[in-house]
This record gives sequence, structure tokens and C-alpha cells, in this order.
Amino acid sequence: MLDKATGMRPGAFAPDMEDAVPPAEKERARHTIAEKLPALAATGRLVIPRVNSIESGLLEDDVAAVAGPNIDAISIGKIRSPKDILHVDAVLTRAERSGKLPAGSIAILPWIETAAGIVNVYEIASSSPRIRWLAFGADDFTADMDIPRPTPGNSPDIPTGSQADLPARLLAEPGLIWPRSAVAIAARAAGAQALDTPYVAYRDQQGLLAEATIARKLGYTGKCAIHPAQIEPIESVFAPTRDEIEYARRVMNAWDEATARGSGATSLDGVLIDTPVVERARRLLGALPQGNTP
Repeated sequence: MLDKATGMRPGAFAPDMEDAVPPAEKERARHTIAEKLPALAATGRLVIPRVNSIESGLLEDDVAAVAGPNIDAISIGKIRSPKDILHVDAVLTRAERSGKLPAGSIAILPWIETAAGIVNVYEIASSSPRIRWLAFGADDFTADMDIPRPTPGNSPDIPTGSQADLPARLLAEPGLIWPRSAVAIAARAAGAQALDTPYVAYRDQQGLLAEATIARKLGYTGKCAIHPAQIEPIESVFAPTRDEIEYARRVMNAWDEATARGSGATSLDGVLIDTPVVERARRLLGALPQGNTP
């Protein structure tokens, strides 16, 4: 699977040493992943191995096996407090010193997937400059809260279809609305990217598109994938559309004309254009790759 992964083009690779690996295979998985890291790094994509949690007792050995120039960060689940992040930070600092790596060169992607993690989410997100992303884990969160969770793609509680079903989809799991939003808001406040929970029904493309659309509307900037077939649908949702790009350009043109007249607000297509609208348009256009011409 790791060999096949090098032919894919996700935003980042996250070879998993945690929940995808049974206890008896942990050590072998660790060595296998360490062996494949150079090939993953050679693709030019970010490489973010998912290590075992603090409470597992395996964190130090996992980090020691993968720390080096071929990874950009580690992904770690079940983070409950800033104290957890300080512990992970210290483990990484020791690994960087041992491997003669620049201090702070390995970033952290914490998963917020417990009640305690949600309560402490902003403090976690802002507890270390190593944190560049924050991920929400719905399956572990619902397990921690003892909330029954319908199976995506195979449950009458979760409607199928596309955009028309977004409100019903959102309300199908009311216990996720607030914590999911809290992670996105905390990430933004701390200057990190918010990554939404994986969609486990990897053959349900319409469901994935709907879930990703909800995540984007909640403020997420990406979504975790568990299968190569999910990469393109996810990227299609989080990339701005041609209409959004064109509208942003029209907003900036209208704003430039208004400021040239000495006005602090204007209108476009009968809609007020003021500072927040302009900032949103400026941010969208500023994030486009150079040479983008949609």
C-alpha cells in the first residue's frame, strides 16, 4: 500500500502506526513505514506519519523510528490538553537533537477526538508553534461521548444525495455540530489549518462530497482521506470554483473603484460590498497558485 501511495498526489501522506495497525504488528509497521519514508518524501508531498498516542506507551519509539529529514510533522491522536502537547513537543525536541535536526523542524498535527480535547481545544491549538493543523476525529469523539453513530452510506438516518441534503445530513448527527465547529474556530484563532474527520464510506462519493461541503461551510480548510479515490472529490470541494474566483475579482475591481472615489463601501449586483467582503475576496485570490487563470 505504501508503494502504491507514491503514485498518488494528496496534500500529504499520513502512514498510520496507530488505529490501522493491530497491537501485535506495531513494531513491524513502525519499521516498514520508516523504510518507505524516503520514497514518500521524494514525491514532494508533505509526509506526516501518524504515531501512537501518549497513553499507548509507544510514542517515543514511534518518533525515534521516523524522525528525520523525510518527514514534515507527526500526526497524533487523543490529545486532551495543552500538557499533552508539551509532552509531545519534548519528545520531538529530544529526537531532533539526537538526529541533529534543526530545532522545531518537525511540526505537530493533533487530533481532537475526546470530550476533554474539545473543552480544551483552543488552549491545545495555541500551546506550541509546532502546531500547523488541527484535525477533528468524529469516530473517537462519538465513542468517547457514547453517542450512537449511524454508518455513513448505509443508514436511513443519513440521507443520500448531494447539496439538497446538506441540512438533513448536518442534523442527522446533532452531537457533532458544536464540537466540529469548535475545532474549526479554534484552529483559525490559533493560526492553524482545520482538517475535517475522514469519511469512512469510501465508495459513497455523493456522501463524501456532501460531508466535505459541510466541513468547508463550517470553516475547515481540508478533509482527511482514507482511500485514494477520495482525494479528487475532497480537493474539488475545497478548491475555489471558477464562479467564486470571478466574483472575488469583480469585488476587488468594484472596491478599487470605490476607494478611488474616497468611498469606504460600494455595491455589486445590488449587494453591499464593505471591508469583510473585500477581505474574503482578497484572501481567496491571494491563495491561488501563480499563473491561475480560471
